[in-house]
Amino acid sequence: MKWIATIRPRAKADLQEAHEWYEKQCPGLGDQFLADLTEAFQRLEANPERFPLYYRDFRRVLARRFPYKIFFRISGQYLIVFRILHGAQDHPRKLHP
Repeated sequence: MKWIATIRPRAKADLQEAHEWYEKQCPGLGDQFLADLTEAFQRLEANPERFPLYYRDFRRVLARRFPYKIFFRISGQYLIVFRILHGAQDHPRKLHP
């Protein structure tokens, strides 16, 4: 099946905020963060069903280098990304649309 990823506005904002924070820490680190998340999205789109249910019908993908998690739902052929959160922010209440 060909999966179609859709990123909700809140998840886009999460990504932008994290990128900006890492860039402020060290120029270029934000781009490394984006590369890590891109790789996580590739794993997500390749086989989303391999990621177990995390909370209700949310699943999560862990980034490999940075402590971030991508929270998504599968709806037909769509992968709906709701949040991209730092591991310390990982709380089910933050997942609700």
